[in-house]
Amino acid sequence: MPAVNQSIFTSDFKDEPYWWQAFRPQAITAPSLPARTDVVIVGGGYAGLATARALADGGVQSVVLEADEFGAGASTRSGGALSAGLSIGKSFTGRTLDYSPELVRDVVGWAIDAYRALIDLVEQEKIDCHLEQRGRFLGACAASHYEGLRTRFAKLRDGGATDCRLITREEQREEIGSDFYHGGMVFETAGKLHPALFYGGLLAAVRRRNSVILAGHCRATGLARDGEGWRVSTSMGEVRARHVVVATNGYTSGVTPRLQKRLVPIASHIIATEELPADLIHELCPKGRTFSETRRVLHYYRISPDGKRVIFGGRARFTEIDAELRARLLHQALVERLPQLADVKVTHTWQGNVAFTYDALPHAGELDGLHFVLGCNGSGVSMMPFLGNAMGQSIAGHLRGKVPFAETELPPIPLYSGKPWFLPVIGGAFRTLDYIDEKVR
Repeated sequence: MPAVNQSIFTSDFKDEPYWWQAFRPQAITAPSLPARTDVVIVGGGYAGLATARALADGGVQSVVLEADEFGAGASTRSGGALSAGLSIGKSFTGRTLDYSPELVRDVVGWAIDAYRALIDLVEQEKIDCHLEQRGRFLGACAASHYEGLRTRFAKLRDGGATDCRLITREEQREEIGSDFYHGGMVFETAGKLHPALFYGGLLAAVRRRNSVILAGHCRATGLARDGEGWRVSTSMGEVRARHVVVATNGYTSGVTPRLQKRLVPIASHIIATEELPADLIHELCPKGRTFSETRRVLHYYRISPDGKRVIFGGRARFTEIDAELRARLLHQALVERLPQLADVKVTHTWQGNVAFTYDALPHAGELDGLHFVLGCNGSGVSMMPFLGNAMGQSIAGHLRGKVPFAETELPPIPLYSGKPWFLPVIGGAFRTLDYIDEKVR
């Protein structure tokens, strides 16, 4: 592997999302909370805002509680990649998830619906978020992984994903300027956007609807039954509601302990490079794809919306680390895949929590009388707004059919109480297995 430049940081290196140059989190506060409302939504990310928007369009009032500024969480911290089924079955445990053919068809169908719904949402609300439909390349990190992709490809095709295809190692230079992979798979129903600008547009759309109260810096501190409804305690006082929707995803807390025990928050780390020459960008990414891979400890990357930088993410460590080490580890992984970037510097690094479920599926449903939209599994940019919209329509009584995933139980995780003590162990084991796959098989 090429030597990594030890002076990898620009003079203006920042420990914050690159995306925040275009849209920063908004300090939106409510003077006070109403004594009563129809629905309280806990969490002001994609899912929470989409729920509020759908409720408003159905004539239902809501209050959105956001513990921080609106946009401070994972919604403005992702890589901004969109997919419609390619990420199905990414288990944080390493288990083989053998879904039934019927469930695969449902999940692929919902994923495609979510992708199309996001495009419709961007058009309807006139959100300028650099949406591009350029497809995704999934790279096989070992020869054995490519054989596994053959099986995955067949299941996806049988499930209705008709526009995916296998790419041999000899063909992959047409997709990516790298020889790191052993071939891969392309999924055309995929794309990318600017996640913070998309969030900002969705937030603006919700603010245009007068029946929504946005309460930033307002943390939910307790939930209790109140007759047929709920009494919600917050840092700003109490509010009563007929329904509560929990949309906290990777930031779910002990306020909802039974939901917290069903979600594993994992930090995803990202860097942005300095600006690169146009010819180098074209060499690295000739078709404008987004990229991910088959490693258990995977990395994902793309070109920035202005076509000048590489945005590169993954899990640098499964423990807390500082910004400089995070950036160095990701830069090393970047150069491993794209050696042309050995001397390129880093301008930004950041992280955000994603939420994994035991069955590696997103979920929207009801538990103990609480509605929830949770479990992005690292692929929530299109799915979380889609499920939030469906949940809002369902509560308002305007949903045709059923909420996707509502009949699939959000399963508990064995020996888990909400604190992911096992992640360093699993992370170390995964790295070892990845090494064996790539060096031995």
